[in-house]
Formats: sequence, C-alpha cells, structure tokens
Amino acid sequence: MGLEHFLVLSAILFCIGLYGALARRNVITVLMSIELMFNAVNIALVAFAKYVVPVGVEEQLGRMLTGQVFAIFVITVAAAEIALGLGIVIALYRNRETVDVSEASIMRR
Repeated sequence: MGLEHFLVLSAILFCIGLYGALARRNVITVLMSIELMFNAVNIALVAFAKYVVPVGVEEQLGRMLTGQVFAIFVITVAAAEIALGLGIVIALYRNRETVDVSEASIMRR
C-alpha cells in the first residue's frame, strides 16, 4: 500500500465527516462528524510522515516523527473540543430540552 491509498482513505473519511457536520441537526452527530474529520487529518499526517522523508535525512537522523507529533496535537485539540462541545450540549439540553442545532442560536430565554 502506498501513500495514495492512505490519502484516498483520508479524503473519503473527511468527506463523510463534512457531510455529517453540514447535513445533520443533532449536536452529538455533528460533534462525532467533526471527530471523524480530525481522524482523517491524522491518517494523512501519519501517512505523509511515513512516505515523505527528505533525501539523506533517514540515514543521519533516523525516522522523523513529525507527522506523529502533529497527530498527537490534533488528538489533544479534539479532546478539548469534545469537552467544550459536551458542556454546550448539556447547557442546551437543560435550557431547551433538545439537542437540535437550530435551537443553539436561541440560548437565552
């Protein structure tokens, strides 16, 4: 399997996540779709780190882990996003007793 296979997989997952984030009205489904897009980016980052290595660097410095480090940062941001998003979902449900995205713009009573 080459770089192209991983990039196609990443693009397909990203498109599915984008469709879910734009087409759904349930906040939980939108958050899950955003997580799917983050994971698609992680796949692309790690694939680029594995298959795209500058000439001569591999012999001198060993394997560079830049893609994996960026993936760790993306996972950290995704965890913070989920914590904040679930807090918003709980506040929305307490105020409106629904998790519909269209109700999120009317948080005040």
